[in-house]
Amino acid sequence: MPGESRTVHGIHPVLEALRARPGDVERVYVLEGSMPPRAAAEILSRARDAQVRVERVPRERLQALVEGGVHQGVAARLREFAYATVEEVLAGATASGRPPLVVVLDGLQDPHNLGAVIRSADALGAHGVVLPKDRSVGVTPAVSRASAGAVEHVPVARVTNLSRALEELNTSGLWVAAADPAGDQVLWDARLDGPLAVVIGAEGAGVRPGVLKHCDLRLRIPMEGRVASLNASVSAALVLYEVARQRGLAGGRSP
Repeated sequence: MPGESRTVHGIHPVLEALRARPGDVERVYVLEGSMPPRAAAEILSRARDAQVRVERVPRERLQALVEGGVHQGVAARLREFAYATVEEVLAGATASGRPPLVVVLDGLQDPHNLGAVIRSADALGAHGVVLPKDRSVGVTPAVSRASAGAVEHVPVARVTNLSRALEELNTSGLWVAAADPAGDQVLWDARLDGPLAVVIGAEGAGVRPGVLKHCDLRLRIPMEGRVASLNASVSAALVLYEVARQRGLAGGRSP
């Protein structure tokens, strides 16, 4: 049976949905005169090209559609989010011609953290994100908003067993590196330019011991100050940036 529709809101999430998945967009809702003219023109043009109905709605209805979220004058109804498989993520990496880079999230609960991780994954060349079906937030409107629409571009896979997924990635030739405050290797001392899966733990709890057993590297991010750990999305961004630096992507060079 088909799944439920989802709603995304905000200029960037709606634009990225129309750019990346126009066939999934069922309707666009617009609050007249509340968007910058340039953004409004592109949204309306892309909706017209995709033959998506645009409905002009009053503020109260738009607020109800987005359940009080910050909508910037626009929202869109999309088909149910289509999760990828690990195999599809790896196939996309192979097609890119670059060494695979996959972000694995061990039990993130905060949708803003997940959205921020997906945004960093898109910006820094990751081929996909893997997260568990249980004890983890999925792709929600808040995640889409926090990702600034990057969720429409980055494949997200949900798996029943995270340890088994890591074994699959390892068997496919990827090294598995966990961000771990107690890690024995400093982040920038590690060789990270080959096929790699980066494991980021849950807020507060970090990577679970059972998942750490499947990791080849435990990377420590050096810090000063009195706070012992970083936000999960910040840790992911720092590790991904170091991978991008070693691969020569952060300076704007072509892959």
